[in-house]
Amino acid sequence: MRSITPAIWRKLAHRQLGVGADQILIVEPSNLPNVDFKYRIFNADGGEVEQCGNGSRCFVRFVHEEGLSTKNEVRVEVSNGLLTLKRLANGSVEVDMGRPIFNPPEIPFNPSGLTSKQELHETLYALPLSRNSGAHADWIAALSMGNPHAVQVVEDIESAPVLIDGPLIESHPAFPNRVNAGFMQILNRHSIRLRVYERGAGETLSCGTGACAAAVSGIRRGLLDSPVNVSTRGGELEIMWDGFKNPNAAVLMRGPTQTVYRGEIDLDTL
Repeated sequence: MRSITPAIWRKLAHRQLGVGADQILIVEPSNLPNVDFKYRIFNADGGEVEQCGNGSRCFVRFVHEEGLSTKNEVRVEVSNGLLTLKRLANGSVEVDMGRPIFNPPEIPFNPSGLTSKQELHETLYALPLSRNSGAHADWIAALSMGNPHAVQVVEDIESAPVLIDGPLIESHPAFPNRVNAGFMQILNRHSIRLRVYERGAGETLSCGTGACAAAVSGIRRGLLDSPVNVSTRGGELEIMWDGFKNPNAAVLMRGPTQTVYRGEIDLDTL
């Protein structure tokens, strides 16, 4: 692939100047044995990131529709590991998202100086935020699903301060690579509503890795049981994780995909 600057990615993702997107996904050949493709992700701000869960489902649909693969199960290389993507009989896609990461340096997350408390298997941290209305702290759980997430529980998802606290959490110095801020409302032990303020993209209609992070955090806190139905403004996802019985358990994500349109862009004109 030709070298493309962050400015070009930003133009492509801009909803008035380009196609418009939360992320731009790139299909490349992989040099690894028994791996079908390399999967690269660029955010709307032009930065390359490690992971995009919803994008991985779109990825497998695209390679099939373009005739790049006939396999119902493909393995793809991402910047920090491998993913297994599986087409199901009902047309949805199941993604093996790998094991969640809780070790702060691996997220990466620096909890030094933060007040913490334990809820069952989950450590929560009081993340200080400075709003115009004054300082306060959000209790968050920090984990990685291949990219960093800070998850908190709110009483009502519609009135949650996603657009106020989201950018403050995203750029908080405790997260050196920035972070995706998740706000979840628990409906019952198998169902949540979720909004995510994504790093480099702002609030999006749906975030696959955010859905995984929220479900895992809720299970570790003893608030949820697998499987978890995650309702977002963009649709619903099903998240499965058996981490209590199997410490090496991967997170599985199931959800639909849909081709919206096709087109060509002359990059030399950008």
